Amino acid sequence: MKKEITPADILPYEIYAKERKARRAAAMALKKDRRVPVGPHATFYFENYDTMFQQIHEMLHIEKGGDEQLADELSAYNPLIPQGNELVATVMFEIEDPVRRDAFLRSITWVEKHLYIDVGGEHVIGEAETDVERTKADGKTSSVHFVHFRFSAPQIAKFRDSSVPVMAVVSHENYHHMAMLSPATREALAKDFA
Repeated sequence: MKKEITPADILPYEIYAKERKARRAAAMALKKDRRVPVGPHATFYFENYDTMFQQIHEMLHIEKGGDEQLADELSAYNPLIPQGNELVATVMFEIEDPVRRDAFLRSITWVEKHLYIDVGGEHVIGEAETDVERTKADGKTSSVHFVHFRFSAPQIAKFRDSSVPVMAVVSHENYHHMAMLSPATREALAKDFA
């Protein structure tokens, strides 16, 4: 499994534009088993090479920034590709009403320190990307967090054992929810351990 997108991997703008509809449909199908809702407002979107490949192409297609933009996109999205011993998730807190969303995000200060994967009772603690501080000085956290869950070899073996329960968990005092990973999700995510 590829672990880095390089400039050589990027499709020419015209080719992507022709294939965009089909590629977007394929990406949606891929993401279906990589999406885990946790409670009413949080969703873990587990990333891999293919999801980041699509994201970079979409950004280049929309913004048309050329080589200068490409360098920025590679720098932003390559760190979200699993490196063989981890799962990587974009964790989003989604509330449509802006007033409710603002109040909610202020109530879950430092939520990025309260994310983990439970593998048969063992906690694989999330490590948030540190490129940007996601919780501001006033206590309001971002609605989007990028999180790495690094597994030991025994934890990977447990993850692959269908008899061991696996859950995605948000354990903040003001938002404590968990969700069991489905067999289809576990099968898709197990491929990230390569």
